[in-house]
Amino acid sequence: MSMRWSDLPARIGAFARRGGPGKKWGTVAAALALLAVAVWAPRGCRPRPGEGVPEEIRPRIGDIRKVISTTGTVEPQNRLQIKPPIGGRIEEILVREGEAVKAGQTLAWMSSIERAALLDAALSRGPEQVAYWKDAYKATPLIAPIDGEVIVRAFEPGQTVTASDAVLVLSDRLIVNAQVDETDIGGVRVGQRASVGLDAYPDVKVMARVSHISYESKVVNNVTIYEVDILPDRVPAVFRSGMSAMVEIVEQEKKGVLRVPLAAVSRKRGHAAVTLLERGRRVSRPVELGAGDDKYWEIVSGLTAEDTILIVKERREKRRGQGPPATNPFVPMRSRGRR
Repeated sequence: MSMRWSDLPARIGAFARRGGPGKKWGTVAAALALLAVAVWAPRGCRPRPGEGVPEEIRPRIGDIRKVISTTGTVEPQNRLQIKPPIGGRIEEILVREGEAVKAGQTLAWMSSIERAALLDAALSRGPEQVAYWKDAYKATPLIAPIDGEVIVRAFEPGQTVTASDAVLVLSDRLIVNAQVDETDIGGVRVGQRASVGLDAYPDVKVMARVSHISYESKVVNNVTIYEVDILPDRVPAVFRSGMSAMVEIVEQEKKGVLRVPLAAVSRKRGHAAVTLLERGRRVSRPVELGAGDDKYWEIVSGLTAEDTILIVKERREKRRGQGPPATNPFVPMRSRGRR
């Protein structure tokens, strides 16, 4: 039983009103009993100074999922530029952007500068001359060296190119290049599961895994980061090179464990403990913690699902000097500016 000091006079008065002249000593005894209860009542359940009303909860069975959230960009894993071996003119391009190609497939035909000049001169002499020179002076093919997908088609037939121009660009697959802060890179390992979402398509969520972690850091906006390659399990048709993506790397995940909120665990001398309610009193019990995320701790030992835990939230009180400044009646107030 607990009672506030402010309730004591009312209790004593109630007892006094119930008694009569012959019950004077009974009233005095009742008052003394109430006083003893107020003084020696168990203090374990009373709110301490600066604390709010304690909340009673029980440990629950649930999941622990700790993730590292970051941003990334959709990029080709292997970006291969197809450049002509000689300078000349593009005669025909056989593929389009987004088309899948196989290694050894002919992607385009081009003429050297000399062949292009001969064909232009043969046009004025008739189709027989054009056919003759096309057969005598073969066109140069552009061959796909790998299996992949055409992501760039930079030129069209009739355009003149040099040996340094990339006519086509191939990619074997699209990945997400994520930037992970150096404070989080310690929790990232090759093979970890991840999820990828596109800013352009919020409804598209793709499961992926970590395939590579860079060995050299970079400084971006005065922040040290490491590039991490995220390989999707499948590449949706909406993926495009250069798209912005949100990445969540699953650092730790456990299912069906006994867990409590973070606020229920306190640290005392390097050991974790929780406050229990046993027979109306507060009791501190040490516990062994397991995995944790931003909401819950896993309880390895020390608690059961039948225990009652107390979570006490601190009461927000105004500190001295934080309130509005007091006004001095002897100091004239500053007049407001006239419109």
